Amino acid sequence: FSSFKRIQKAVKSICSRMEASVILPILKKKLAFLSGGKDRRSGLILTIPLCLEQTSMDELSVTLDYLLSIPSEKCKARGFTVIVDGRKSQWNVVKTVVLMLQNVVPAEVSLVCVVKPDEFWDKKVTHFCFWKEKDRLGFEVILVSANKLTRYIEPCQLTEDFGGTLTYDHMDWLNKRLVFEKFTKESTSLLDELALINNGSDKGTQQERERSIDLNFLPSVDPETVLQTGHELLSELQQRRFNGSDGGVSWSPMDDELLAQPQVMKLLDSLREQYTRYQEVCRQRSKRTQLEEIQQKVMQVVNWLEGPGSEQLRTQWGIGDSIRASQALQQKHEEIESQHSEWFAVYVELNQQIAALLNAGDEEDLVELKALQQQLSDVCYRQASQLEFRQNLLQAALEFHSVAQDLSQQLDGLLGMLCVDVAPADGASIQQTLKLLEEKLKSVDLGLQGLREKGQSLLDQISNQASWAYGKDVTIENKENVDHIQGVMEDMQLRKQRCEDMVDVRRLKMLQMVQLFKCEEDAAQAVEWLSELLDALLKTHIRLGDDAQETKVLLEKHRKFVDVAQSTYDYGRQLLQATVVLCQSLRCTSRSSGDTLPRLNRVWKQFTVTSEERVHRLETAVAFHSTAEKILQECPDQPEAFNEMDQFDEIEAVGKSLLDRLTVPVVYPDGSEQYFGSPSDMASAAEHIREKMKLVSLKKQQLRQPEATTPES
Repeated sequence: FSSFKRIQKAVKSICSRMEASVILPILKKKLAFLSGGKDRRSGLILTIPLCLEQTSMDELSVTLDYLLSIPSEKCKARGFTVIVDGRKSQWNVVKTVVLMLQNVVPAEVSLVCVVKPDEFWDKKVTHFCFWKEKDRLGFEVILVSANKLTRYIEPCQLTEDFGGTLTYDHMDWLNKRLVFEKFTKESTSLLDELALINNGSDKGTQQERERSIDLNFLPSVDPETVLQTGHELLSELQQRRFNGSDGGVSWSPMDDELLAQPQVMKLLDSLREQYTRYQEVCRQRSKRTQLEEIQQKVMQVVNWLEGPGSEQLRTQWGIGDSIRASQALQQKHEEIESQHSEWFAVYVELNQQIAALLNAGDEEDLVELKALQQQLSDVCYRQASQLEFRQNLLQAALEFHSVAQDLSQQLDGLLGMLCVDVAPADGASIQQTLKLLEEKLKSVDLGLQGLREKGQSLLDQISNQASWAYGKDVTIENKENVDHIQGVMEDMQLRKQRCEDMVDVRRLKMLQMVQLFKCEEDAAQAVEWLSELLDALLKTHIRLGDDAQETKVLLEKHRKFVDVAQSTYDYGRQLLQATVVLCQSLRCTSRSSGDTLPRLNRVWKQFTVTSEERVHRLETAVAFHSTAEKILQECPDQPEAFNEMDQFDEIEAVGKSLLDRLTVPVVYPDGSEQYFGSPSDMASAAEHIREKMKLVSLKKQQLRQPEATTPES
């Protein structure tokens, strides 16, 4: 046994420092266990279930040492009742286990109950009587059958393996034990770490506090996780104390579980206290770290904006001399704005962080935070204003050059239109061209007015450029920009003035051409009207009247008709004379007046010949009707009135002459002929004259009859 004792001492020394997690594979074998049952003396029952397989004494010793380290000293003082279940084992193994108990827990063991198999060890018992070794072993050993255990232990304190009602789940107990030990280990270690961190934060100077916190700032485990584990464990222990186990069978908690509850509660209270202090330390450290980071970032933003950012703006002063140049400057400015946007984004983030810290209301940091916020805001707003001013200036310059380019194109188009010689087809096209010319000139006026407005606005902005020049003398640069703007406006004004002068000349010429075309059109219209008068004279002026009075009326109307034709002819002549004057002024040859004048003269001559023929016929008709009416109206009682028969001859001659003229056409100077009216119209007029000639002839016969009767008488 001496060598065995040395082994047991070594194992015990190892187990004293051992945790369940270290010997977990051994504990899972269930070589021994504390079921929670108690004997009649309230001592704990330790059960050693032996099996058919060879039991490792070392592992059993480790298990017993671990189990016996769990109960309190008070509980150990009441002693243990050990149940060695040898029903499935050999006698020599049972004997070895019993002897081991003497070395492992000799003072704590009160009674060892060896559960024997039925009729198996009867002969073996005589070779080794445990009761005779009681003094040497230090405890009583009895051999008992499983059904006889109730003589020494109440059934409610025995597990089901021995016919009792006590429920025991070894794996459940082992899992809870692992959780408890893990929590105890982690919480103890965490308390030491938190105490070190919290005590370090209470040192005198700020540097010492920060240095101590830096060395031990992060615990090795998460406090929240450890606290949650402790609460869950405590809740489980409290529930097992008042509730029955699975199946509803009454269950009494083990002493180790009853002991674990106050221990867990004490650890949780200490953890909460230290963790609360730790959180405050972390909050202070986080606040200080955040404040330092904010200070560093603020200085980075301020230094860049007042350094490289301002230098970029100092080098940008021009506005460009064209649209392309202004667009290139705008693109360059957009690149500068893009770089500034990154820093402005940092500014927005910093401003939000500072506002959050200000809302926290820490008195010691309010002044510093407000100063940082004011400094950052002043620099960023100033730089943003300068960027916006530069952008507006470039946009105004681009608009100015755009208007200038549009105006230049308009002036080029107007000049091109003025340089092309006008060769319109008629007066309407001239009017259209003149209207287009006026519209272009009006558009140029509006464009020049817009250019002046844009230019003045740009000059006003340039005059304010010195306000953000950072001490840089921009007089020379501004003078170049001002000279360029004024030069562009003056050049456009001169070009516009030259175009206006040319437009005035072109307008006068076009108005004269309009008058020329108008005169030609009116002259052609006069020829047309005169032709219509001639046609009306030939076709409708054919009646010669039924008597002298009617014929005289027709003759008077004809004279008025001739006056109208004369006025038309004179109007046409005046228009044609005006075309000659306009052509001389325009230094061009009229395309229509060359044949209009001959046409006018030809039609007028035809009208004159026709009118004279008409007058001659009407005058002859007046003479014929007057003489005929006079003869026919004379009374037959006055024969002396007709002594001269030559009147009858004269009327007959006039009538025949008139009839002859009705059948003769009008012969024009060019040899052409034209008849008055239609043949039927002429026949009707001739028939009326013949009837009147018949009446005159009858009158003549009546006057001759008295002359014939006078000689006979």
